[in-house]
Amino acid sequence: MRRPLRRVVARALGVSVRVKIMGIALGLVLLLGVGAVLHSQRVSRATLTRELDERAVSIARDTAVRAADFILFEDLVSLRDLVLDTMAASKDVRYIFVLDARANILAHTFGHFLPPDLQPANSGGEYAGGFRIQRLASEEGILRDVAVPIFGGRAGVVRVGMSAERLERTLTRTTQQLFLLIAAVSLLGVLAAYLPTAILTRPLLELRNLTRAVGRGDFSSRARVRFGDEIGQLAAAFNTMVENLERADAERSRLLDELRAKEQMRRELLEKVISAQEDERKRVARELHDETSQSLASLMVGLKVLESADRLEEARGKAGELRSVVDDVLRGVHDLAWELRPSLLDSLGLAAAIQRSAEEYGERVGLRIDCQVADLDHHRRLPPEVETAVYRIVQEALTNVAKHAQATRVSVVLRHRGDSLLAIVEDDGRGFDVEAVLGTAPVEKRLGLFGMSERAALLGGRFSIESAPGRGSTVFVEVPFEGTL
Repeated sequence: MRRPLRRVVARALGVSVRVKIMGIALGLVLLLGVGAVLHSQRVSRATLTRELDERAVSIARDTAVRAADFILFEDLVSLRDLVLDTMAASKDVRYIFVLDARANILAHTFGHFLPPDLQPANSGGEYAGGFRIQRLASEEGILRDVAVPIFGGRAGVVRVGMSAERLERTLTRTTQQLFLLIAAVSLLGVLAAYLPTAILTRPLLELRNLTRAVGRGDFSSRARVRFGDEIGQLAAAFNTMVENLERADAERSRLLDELRAKEQMRRELLEKVISAQEDERKRVARELHDETSQSLASLMVGLKVLESADRLEEARGKAGELRSVVDDVLRGVHDLAWELRPSLLDSLGLAAAIQRSAEEYGERVGLRIDCQVADLDHHRRLPPEVETAVYRIVQEALTNVAKHAQATRVSVVLRHRGDSLLAIVEDDGRGFDVEAVLGTAPVEKRLGLFGMSERAALLGGRFSIESAPGRGSTVFVEVPFEGTL
């Protein structure tokens, strides 16, 4: 039982706001109208019933007064004519009969005989107010039976039966007219409620359509703010929400594009790293094969010659040549190991490794590199991942200067700032447009910068670059180290 009722209530509440408002207006009109009709019917029924009783009592009293003489003179014919004439003069009278003091019937308006159950229906000796009224049920409806005594009941009683049929017809006709009036007023009320309802619901319908458009991703439309009422405030709040959603969507799209671009560059950087590893292995293999292995082969040949030497002077000369070959091999192995990973980075730390790398790199490419280290405690080490990342970033920055900047002076600065390590690489080269390179340049020309940025980001640091055509370039790297200095 509850479930069907809930479905009905849900359907009723699920209609549009316009229908709800018009339904409320119609319901109020109907409720007030039906209440007014019922109240009017109750008041009218009471008034008409009272008037009917008063007429019945008046007719009965008049008949009693006029019948007294006929009863005293025992003129029953005149008495019968009296009751017939009285009944004919009133449309609502259904019967009149007269009883003597012994309850014998003296005259009546029925054809042949009085119905046996009518006489005792309103019998008795008490007459409050000089009459007695009783409701009787008959075939044509309710009858009002009025009993009026003649000379206090000593000469008899007059009984008059009044029909309420005309009263009921009057009430029915009046009720029908009132209901027709209510229907007309309800129709007018619905028509009158339609215009304000349309005015109220039109902005809501527009907001509904705009909300659906926003749900589809269309943020171009705005709601019209017609008035300063609650609906107008709702429209203004909706517009503010759409503007915020539009900005958030634009920001999301931008971040998504950046994420896709970074993911693409990360894949290409990974490919480049793998390719660089393979190239480095080939280079190491080539260095070992072409130089180290040849030097070792030459050393082996020299040892055989030294072994077969007859004179001491010849052996000493050959030993000097072999020492020179060994020095070349050791130098080559040392350079190869330094290129793979500087030993100073593991033994003495980041500052010493960068200073040594800057000196050797400047000599190799013909650049003047000024390296400054400030506020760093050489006796306390940074985490290995921080040292390695900063070292590789500075190394990549110096490589970019040598390849692209055409600079004459380069400075490298390492300093402690708060809980972070700051590395700056600055040159006086030709510079470049940072936004153009990072935004539109081919991917292969951005991989170096992206690799430096990724190394800093992996440690929770920040990477930035400042440059302009003809004004050199400055690379900033700031990496937190959580108080390890």
